[in-house]
Amino acid sequence: MEQLISIKSSVPPRAVIVTDSAVTKIKDLIQSEGDPALFLRMGVRPGGCSGFSYEMFFDSEIDEQADIVETYGEIRVVVDNQSAEMLRGSTLDYQEGLMGAGFAVNNPNVTKSCGCGNSFS
Repeated sequence: MEQLISIKSSVPPRAVIVTDSAVTKIKDLIQSEGDPALFLRMGVRPGGCSGFSYEMFFDSEIDEQADIVETYGEIRVVVDNQSAEMLRGSTLDYQEGLMGAGFAVNNPNVTKSCGCGNSFS
C-alpha cells in the first residue's frame, strides 16, 4: 500500500506571478519615468461590465499594513490585501503581436469575463 506524504510550505503563494516579458516591460517603463523608487501597483476594483476590473499604475507609497510586496529582480509589484484574494494564482504577462501590445492578466479565479477582457466576475 502506497503512503501519500503531504508537504506544506511556510512560504505563502505569491499574490500574482509576473512573467519575464512583463518584468522587462515594467522595468523599461519605470526607467522611462525617471524615478527608480516607483513600483507597479495592481488591484481589483468594482466596475466594468462584468462586476470587477483590473487596475494597474505606477506608485511610490506602500501601506505596510494593507499591501503585499512581490519582488522580481529589480522591480516590485504591490497588491493590496483585498485585491490579493481575487488575484491569487494570477499571471501578469506582457505580449507583443500583430494586433498590438499590452499587459494581460490570466486569472484562474475568474468565473465570467466580458469581451473587452478588462472586467470579470
